Amino acid sequence: MSTLCRHCGTPLRQSFCDLGMSPLANSYLTADQLDRRELFYPLHAYVCSKCCLVQLAEFESAEFIFTDYLYFSSYSQSWLDHAQSYVRDTTARFHLDSSKQVIEIASNDGYLLQYFVESGIPVLGIEPAENVAAVARQRGINTRVDFFGTSMASKLIGEDIRADLLIGNNVLAHVPDLNDFVAGMAIVLAADGVITMEFPHLLQLIEHNQFDTIYHEHFSYFSLLTATRVFAAHGLRLFDVEQLPTHGGSLRIYACHAEYPRHVTSRRLRELAELEQAACLHLPEGYTDFPERVKLTKRALLEFLIDARNRGLSTAAYGAPAKGNTLLNYCGIREDLLDYTVDRSPHKQGRFLPGTHLPICAPDHIRETRPDYLLILPWNLQDEIMQEMSYIRCWGGRFVVPIPELAVVD
Repeated sequence: MSTLCRHCGTPLRQSFCDLGMSPLANSYLTADQLDRRELFYPLHAYVCSKCCLVQLAEFESAEFIFTDYLYFSSYSQSWLDHAQSYVRDTTARFHLDSSKQVIEIASNDGYLLQYFVESGIPVLGIEPAENVAAVARQRGINTRVDFFGTSMASKLIGEDIRADLLIGNNVLAHVPDLNDFVAGMAIVLAADGVITMEFPHLLQLIEHNQFDTIYHEHFSYFSLLTATRVFAAHGLRLFDVEQLPTHGGSLRIYACHAEYPRHVTSRRLRELAELEQAACLHLPEGYTDFPERVKLTKRALLEFLIDARNRGLSTAAYGAPAKGNTLLNYCGIREDLLDYTVDRSPHKQGRFLPGTHLPICAPDHIRETRPDYLLILPWNLQDEIMQEMSYIRCWGGRFVVPIPELAVVD
């Protein structure tokens, strides 16, 4: 492979995780698409030998992937609670009021900005998927349909719009032109403004075997050390970090302009950087043992599903997340081993999973068919899902959690 690192331009030669060929994880199919040609792409992550950014090659443009998108953030109550807590905390910490401007990049359906609006704080959402932005606008949330980068940032500056708080939740990984994106944030950020970005933590991905979070829509995978390096290259300084439970373990980083003196580097930022260095995430050698653990997970899941089928037991799945599509396609799991999946989002119901073509039903289908096992694909929401679906225990149903290693829960 001769692809260059999207941050520092170094040729990518060291493999991190090879998951074979897979379709785009959010390319859900309608019934009339099932017999048409479906595109599969290499799903192979590499690690840069210089800056240690873990990344995929770009096989489809962001415009193709995100223009019509079926992920709506508001269908997870735990995620809404997370957003509301964030708004409450940042409003107090950074003294936000009606004189301040909040901008969220990849604002989705307004799941977060709605809470700033309730507090009378001016907001602007930037969302590339027009169908998703339309939902936010229906809620009265000021939203522009566009991809963010230096061009968009310059337009905002030309309109005298600057961010006192600039937010990006689970967007940094989705950006193919990483340098243009971060440079754009530096442009639109007010002189005393603050950036917060949330993204899955690479250290958690490695330590907890979360290989299914690798899919084509995620171009990059970040450690704190690499994120610090990328932001510094564009005149931005990280001054604080929080470790979050979301998405199986995420980071929320806080950044400001490098020359802004008032934000002192926190102790927890220094301690997490030291923890990552102890795990050798600043060296290529820290990434060599991951592939074998991935193969063990695949074998364990297949052995379980095959054994259940041979014993005449039925298995359905809960959820239609992108991570689930990575897992099912990597393992080659189809209707011979898994009957169907369900999802709370009406935008996904009635469609089919990419690659595996498993039908996506409404959650009530579980009660109607009474499967013996329920495979939880969004394992990061397992507590919420097990509470919601606790009634399967009435007929002896059991939950199956595939990551970090296979577990069957009564």
